[in-house]
Amino acid sequence: MEKQRLVLVVDDEGEFCATLQKELQELGCETLIAANTDQARHMAISRRPDLVLLGTIMPRGEAFKFHQWLKRSPILKDIPQIIVDAAPDKHLIRGWRRDEGMRIEAVEYYCKPLKPAILASSIWKQMALEKAEIKVLIADDHAVVREGIRTLLNLQKDMYIVGEATNGAEAVNKTLELLPDVVLMDIVMPELDGIEATKQICSRCREGVRILMLSQYDDEQNMAAGSEAGAMGFISKKSVSDQLLEAVREAGRGTKPGDNRDYAN
Repeated sequence: MEKQRLVLVVDDEGEFCATLQKELQELGCETLIAANTDQARHMAISRRPDLVLLGTIMPRGEAFKFHQWLKRSPILKDIPQIIVDAAPDKHLIRGWRRDEGMRIEAVEYYCKPLKPAILASSIWKQMALEKAEIKVLIADDHAVVREGIRTLLNLQKDMYIVGEATNGAEAVNKTLELLPDVVLMDIVMPELDGIEATKQICSRCREGVRILMLSQYDDEQNMAAGSEAGAMGFISKKSVSDQLLEAVREAGRGTKPGDNRDYAN
């Protein structure tokens, strides 16, 4: 059975928290409620929630301190946070100061009043997005190519680069260590080429890892060799960005990119 998603709500407005908790329960989420930072820290450490909704607590400034504490924690810093500020007409006495708002690292920002159902839906969508994250390993001996792919993938909320490799042997070792969902594997690399690296990965890591071959050359020989080695698809380095992203997403879902069509142009 799938683990129930856990949300930590840090806010001292009881009615707001109770209503939001009810909405989240209807979506199948377990909800923890903390009215101050001491409670919030204890719950965060003991339960490690999937998402933190950080609202308004007194004295003013405590919410931002908790936000910073989370970001400094080695085991909690990657938990996504949604900020819910006080209503604009209360900003002078409650909520987040302007300088604090400019330094927050959150996936969403809202102001009260807002319908709890809308907020609950946003929380659910964000957790689904985090859950659907595609872990990618980039294997290419050219730094410029890796940088270009890294820049493109870092802009995608559903993709996360777990590592990079500069040769085939390193690609094999890092794949076995990091277990990415998708490996973008260059064909021509030193020490061990991409074809042989793909063979080794497919023989030693039998499930969960899908390999997409990268090449400057669009010939059928490379495509056939990659397929025989166990690669799921072939992507030309001349492909436009959206084709690469589509291929990664399809491979992440376990679908052969392009519905059995290669991406060479």
